[in-house]
Amino acid sequence: MATGKRRSIHTSPGNAGTTNSGIRSNRMNFRPSTTQQEDRGGTRPTTAPSSIGLVLITMLLHLCKKSLLFDTRLKVAIYGGTIFIISLIADFVAMPRTYFSRSDNALNQYFVKWGWGWLLSVIVPWVALTAHTLGCGRRPILLRHLARVVIATVAWLAWTKLFNYIETTYGRCLYTRDIQIMYSKTRCLKSGRFWSGFDISGHTFILIYSSLILAEEGASLVGWEGIKDLIMREEHTRATPTETSRGPLRNLSDGDLEFLKKAHRALTPYLRGLFVAMTLQQLLWDIMLVTTMLYYHIMIEKFLGGVAAVITWYVTYRWWYKLPKIGLPAPGDGLFKYNEVRASPELSARARRSTLNGINQSKFMGMPIRTMQETAADSNSTNRLSDVDAPTSRL
Repeated sequence: MATGKRRSIHTSPGNAGTTNSGIRSNRMNFRPSTTQQEDRGGTRPTTAPSSIGLVLITMLLHLCKKSLLFDTRLKVAIYGGTIFIISLIADFVAMPRTYFSRSDNALNQYFVKWGWGWLLSVIVPWVALTAHTLGCGRRPILLRHLARVVIATVAWLAWTKLFNYIETTYGRCLYTRDIQIMYSKTRCLKSGRFWSGFDISGHTFILIYSSLILAEEGASLVGWEGIKDLIMREEHTRATPTETSRGPLRNLSDGDLEFLKKAHRALTPYLRGLFVAMTLQQLLWDIMLVTTMLYYHIMIEKFLGGVAAVITWYVTYRWWYKLPKIGLPAPGDGLFKYNEVRASPELSARARRSTLNGINQSKFMGMPIRTMQETAADSNSTNRLSDVDAPTSRL
């Protein structure tokens, strides 16, 4: 077997006679230039992966939002309709006696009669923590938010006193002819008799009013989890000299941004727990409201109590707190807006163009769903294009 030198795959620059195989070898041994920088895509930061615990908490909060943040206007209509219909039926039809028909049941004794205290136990820390975070530690903003709780408490006391005054003034003691006892509720009850008066339902008022307050204040959680992403984007924008901040946090100073970052990270777990407690309390109030409709007061007394609650809620949360100058801040107000972030105009225009062009088709997990007819049509069109292009490629 003849032996010979192996042909080198590298050609020296001095060789004049370079063969085609040498050229192919040079191309096969190409090395990219080390001076070129590889483009690794975007530089914006991304959120950290979610843990299993956080996913479960998010699912729980989603269910709580479905209950607590139910449309308040629709909730008011449901309250009014059910109070009128169910109470009217209960006035003429004897309801079966149950544990809830007893006035000394545990839920009535320890929750409804102390209902305002239970409400304050969750609303005060909720308002304080959210206002402290959104106001970046500014005390005037915190006090203005807490003023909503003070106004609600004053309204509750005023309506309760008015209901008691109406019952005492326009009632009379039954089964007696003694003038001193007949028109004095205190003496009537001490004598063991029954006082008959127009008793507007304070329970209906406090149950409906508390549920509406919980819904309005709990709306601060909408978009709350996204504050972390807003902070991350704002920090990235400020660290990049070529970018201009246009986000909701652009007006915050560096100190306020750092305070917001720490406060949001530290207080969010407590707010999640409070939100779950608020949801459970709202469900309890709805259950006790149904028992009140079935077993206590007459229809007109419960209906007027509900009307007073709705009027107070509407005047404060839907009118007063929305006034730009003389009104108190609404829930979720602070140094920035975090729950009114809109999609960018470019994305909206792109979505409109895709819809007009007819490519806004159904998708599953981000991938378009294609039928067998569409797949067959695309394959036929591809084959026709290849047949047309084949002679050209040969030329």
